[in-house]
Amino acid sequence: MATLIGGIGVSHTPTIGFARDRGLREEAAWRPIFQDFDVVRDWLAAARPDAMVVIYNDHVTSFFFDHYSAFTLGVGDRYEVADEGAGPRSLPAVPGDARLARHIARSLTSQEFDLAMFQHKALDHGCFSPLSMLTLDKGKWSTPIVPLQVGVLQFPLPSAARCFKLGRALRTAIESYPENLRVAIAATGGLSHQIHGERTGFNNTQWDNEFLDQLEQCPEALTKLTHAEFARRGGLESVEVIMWLIMRGALTREVKRVHRGYYLPSMTAIATLILEDVQPGLSEAEVSAARAAAVKETDGLDAIEGTYPFTLESSARAYRLNQFLHGLVAPEARQAFVADPEAAFQSARLSEQERDLVRRRGWLEMIRYGVTFFVLEKLGAVLGISNPEIYAAMRGMTLEEFLRTRRTNIVYSVAPTSEGS
Repeated sequence: MATLIGGIGVSHTPTIGFARDRGLREEAAWRPIFQDFDVVRDWLAAARPDAMVVIYNDHVTSFFFDHYSAFTLGVGDRYEVADEGAGPRSLPAVPGDARLARHIARSLTSQEFDLAMFQHKALDHGCFSPLSMLTLDKGKWSTPIVPLQVGVLQFPLPSAARCFKLGRALRTAIESYPENLRVAIAATGGLSHQIHGERTGFNNTQWDNEFLDQLEQCPEALTKLTHAEFARRGGLESVEVIMWLIMRGALTREVKRVHRGYYLPSMTAIATLILEDVQPGLSEAEVSAARAAAVKETDGLDAIEGTYPFTLESSARAYRLNQFLHGLVAPEARQAFVADPEAAFQSARLSEQERDLVRRRGWLEMIRYGVTFFVLEKLGAVLGISNPEIYAAMRGMTLEEFLRTRRTNIVYSVAPTSEGS
C-alpha cells in the first residue's frame, strides 16, 4: 500500500516565482525566501516521494465563475503552466500521477466527498510558484503530482472543518492505494495578506504565528473559526489558509515539526512548514475496508452484457475524440466539419483510429473506445441522423426493426431542424 511520508505547508505568492525566475537568490531582500524553501527542497530530496498531492487554489486563470467548484481534483497525466496575462513562465509541464489520482477520486467519492474532476487544464502560480522551488532541477521535475484545486475566491467557501475532514478522507485514499508509493502532501497559500480595498497591505505576524502553532498542536481549534474570523485576523485573501487544514487533517493527531520558516518581505507573509507523523496510519483492516468501499458502487458493472460505463480511464483515453465531438455545439465547428471533415480531424489532432471511427459512423465502436453517447448524438444532429437510428445501429438493427421494439414509433434528434443546423 502507499505510505504518507509527511505534510508540507508553503505560501504560493507570485513573489516566489518572480525571485526564482530572475535569479535573485543572493539579493538580501530575497535570500530568506530561498533559504527557507531550500530546507523543504532538501527534505523532499531525502524523503524521495514517488508522488505529491498539491493543494492549491486557482486565481481565476484556468477556472472561472461560470462553473466554480469547492473541490476539484486533477486526474490527468500532465499539467501545463498557465498564462496569467503576460505569457506563461518558462517551465516544462509537470507530470501527473493519473493512476493515483483516479484512485483518490474513487476513494473520496466513497467517503461522500463528491468532487469535480479536471484534466487538460493549465495550473497557475497557486501550484507552480512553490513547486518550481521544490521539485524542479535542471529543467526536469523530480516528482509527479496530483493537484487538488480548492475554490476559495467566491463565497460561500468550504468551511475549515470541512477541509480538515477532507484531509482525513485523503489519508484513507492514499493509504488504500495498492501500489507501494511514497506520497507527500503539500498545502499552499497564505499566510496573512489582503490585496483589495482600503485594507490592502494588511498583515498580522502575531496571528500568523498563532495559526502555525495551532495547526501543529491543536488543529481542531482552527476548524471552529469562521471565514469572517480568518479574514479579520489575517486579511480576506488569507482565508485560503483553510487549505493547510486539508494537509493537516491527512496527518496523525500527533506530529513532529521538522521545519518552520516565516518571512514577511512585502504584501504576503511567506511561510514554510514540514510535519511528519508520530502515530501509525491505517490498520490493515481499515485499508481493506477502504479499498472495498472505493469500488463498491461499480462492482459488477463490467459484467452487465452490452454495457460500457464511462469512467475516468475511458474519459482519459478518448478525451480528444470526445472534445472534438462536443465542439460541434459551436456553429463554426459544425460548418468546418461539414465543409471539410479531414481538415477538421487534422485540426483536432485525432488519431487515425479516431478519424476512422467517425468516418464510418462506428457508433458502437466509439462507445467501446470511450466516447460518451451524449456527444454521439451531437454528431448525429450535424449529420442529420436521428437518435433512434444511432440506437438501432448499436443494436445491429435497421431503424424499422428497432422501432418495432418500442411502444411508439417516434424518430427524434437533439437538432432543432432536420438539417441539424
